[in-house]
Amino acid sequence: MAKIELIATTTFGLEAVVKREVQNLGYTDITVADGKVTFTADEKAIARANLWLRSADRLLLKIGEFNAFTFDELFERTKALPWGNWITRDAKFDVNGKSVKSQLFSISDCQAIVKKAVVEKLKQKYMTDWFEETGPESTIQVALLHNTATLTIDTSGVGLHKRGYRQAAGEAPLKETLAAALVQLSYWRKERILLDPFCGSGTIPIEAAMIGRNIAPGLNRKFASEKWPMIEKNLWKEARIEAFNAIDQDTPIKIFASDKDEKVIEVAKENAAQAGVDDCIKFSVKPFSQVKIKEKYGVVITNPPYGERLGSQEEIAELYQTMGKTFKEEPTWSVYVITPYEKFENVYRKKANRKRKLYNGNIKVDFYQYYGERPPKEQSF
Repeated sequence: MAKIELIATTTFGLEAVVKREVQNLGYTDITVADGKVTFTADEKAIARANLWLRSADRLLLKIGEFNAFTFDELFERTKALPWGNWITRDAKFDVNGKSVKSQLFSISDCQAIVKKAVVEKLKQKYMTDWFEETGPESTIQVALLHNTATLTIDTSGVGLHKRGYRQAAGEAPLKETLAAALVQLSYWRKERILLDPFCGSGTIPIEAAMIGRNIAPGLNRKFASEKWPMIEKNLWKEARIEAFNAIDQDTPIKIFASDKDEKVIEVAKENAAQAGVDDCIKFSVKPFSQVKIKEKYGVVITNPPYGERLGSQEEIAELYQTMGKTFKEEPTWSVYVITPYEKFENVYRKKANRKRKLYNGNIKVDFYQYYGERPPKEQSF
């Protein structure tokens, strides 16, 4: 099977997480840059990576990369690439683009030139001047960075954060891909208790349960490249069977999730059922003031309210201060909090062991990590 290059795009700050996910799939020829993880694999990796990548935004098939300082260079070098290997005679395709610090800064012009170049190449390939565009859809991306053009085809279609389980979401929802990354950045393991006292529509506990159960996040959805005739159907079938057989149905998972909003808890329960992990999570309606920590060596991962979700700056500070007092009472627990509130450590009254800058959509956030005492070795956590 021929080797291909794939690019897993990612939100800034999550490159190391996505790299680890790619490695866990068995791929080793990996390079990392801002916002992307590139790796060499075979065609089956298109199916496996789409099914399994939890924290990546999309999976792109790299067609070529070259320097382009003029529109003529962009046209000729795009036309020279093997588009006919991946785009069928009846395919419908669009071109998206972006340009950063390049001489070719007009994105619309770059898109038009790439589209024209691909059409000319396909005319040569299929010896025709007319394309019906009734077949499988493809999205070509042209990304220019410092005058280097990278040409790719999107294999995912709808973004990878769309797992298929979230029918509705509360205010300021956390992306599923980011929630999965938070869990993987923590010290939580499926043998330990997990608590999210501000669970909203349930994204963090659901993603944690899927990780604990080893459920491939893309198992219940479709991808654009599934309709590409050049990828054998049995590769997708084999990848889905592999993912289904990998599910852990035996390990008991204890996740507790709560929120003061009864309606949003009902949404969270429905989302968990859609994801097939409702047996792993105990949801309850309660304000944070009623949250009690009884067992030891648990993990808190949460996205507490801020801004319009809560109210005034005074209310935010008061809540975060209460959180600090509550979690201070149990030093064996590890606490992970994501928030855009820049004074969090001050009002929480404790400096984080580690702080990581991330983005939730366009919102800059920090992930504060407080490490609790290590569990006794005999507990094998």
